[in-house]
This record gives sequence, C-alpha cells and structure tokens, in this order.
Amino acid sequence: MKKLAYITLLNLVIIFAISGCARPGVQEVDATATEHVLYSQSGIIESIRPVAVKDNGTGTFIGAIAGTVLGSLIGNGRGNTLATLAGGLSGAYVGNQVGKANAQELTVVLDNGRNVVVIAKGTRFYTGERIRIIKRGNRVVNIEAL
Repeated sequence: MKKLAYITLLNLVIIFAISGCARPGVQEVDATATEHVLYSQSGIIESIRPVAVKDNGTGTFIGAIAGTVLGSLIGNGRGNTLATLAGGLSGAYVGNQVGKANAQELTVVLDNGRNVVVIAKGTRFYTGERIRIIKRGNRVVNIEAL
C-alpha cells in the first residue's frame, strides 16, 4: 500500500512539473524574450517540405522514468529486476517517439527579395501564405501568419 502511495505522489509531482499555469491557447514565448529586442521579416511562402523535429531528450527521459516505475511494480526478485529494466528501456523508446514533432521546412521569399529557409513546428502553413518571421539575432523565435 505504501508503494502505491509513493507512486501516486510521484505521478502528481510529474504532472504538476510538466503542466503550466498559463492560459491555454495563448502563444508561448521563451522566458528570455523579455530581455531582448526582437526583429521581424515578412514574406510569402514559396514552398513547403514536411520534416520531423527530433526529441530534445525530454520525452526520452520522462518515458524512461515512467517505464522504470511501472516495470518495478511487476514480479519479484530477478523477475522484478528484468521487468524494471525492460520498463525503463521501452519507456525511453516510447518517450523518444512521442517527443518527436511534425514540422514544416518553409522556403520564404522575403519582402526585400531574399530567399530564406526556416523550420516551423506543426503543419499550419500553406504555400502562398504571407508570414512574419520573428528573430533574435540569427535565432528564429516565432513564425506567424499575417
């Protein structure tokens, strides 16, 4: 019974850690965005290519922990050790796959005539759409439709 209470507590801590307090549906910005001047460039999307953004390690880490915890609940003795190991490995794999994101590689003709290529998470843009690329230095902060 104590083990179940610890697992429940761990799950609640994880849920609160990964959930935010911001309003849903509001565009999120990096915390350092408040400390810098941002620049924007506008243009029209010339072509789109679907791509997948690799997991940055977060999904793999959370999946491994969750799989290890769940695996530790199975079996006794050596069986428990193997179940814990298998749970951690399978959780890491599943977390890695879940952590990947669909994205679009956008070729954009800027208003000044230059061509640039940027990666946008999600699949919300279409060819011919007018967009604004918001940058800090050479780093793309956001891409939005105009």
